[in-house]
Amino acid sequence: MSVLASVFVLAGAAVALLAGLGMLRFRTPYARFHSAGKASPIAFVLAAIGASIELGWAGAALLAVASASLVLTLPVGVHLLFRAVHRTTPGDHLEVDELGPAEFPSLD
Repeated sequence: MSVLASVFVLAGAAVALLAGLGMLRFRTPYARFHSAGKASPIAFVLAAIGASIELGWAGAALLAVASASLVLTLPVGVHLLFRAVHRTTPGDHLEVDELGPAEFPSLD
């Protein structure tokens, strides 16, 4: 494996490790989702760049498709997880609930 590919793969592994530490250390589910949602596509793209250097054009094309689909779909998935946690968790952990009126409108 070339030095450049190794640097990219190790950088992706380091970002994934930091995301895992964030999942363990953060207290609220919102912060945990933020840690996982922001760092995992970056980690995958870095590792995919390193792997594509070694795999050639065909492998790089497949990794580019996988990276694009991950980058496009992950924000929507994390947003839906945020909403599910917000709807099912009692609101006493938030100081201000700005989604409360939008989620549960009054019938007046």
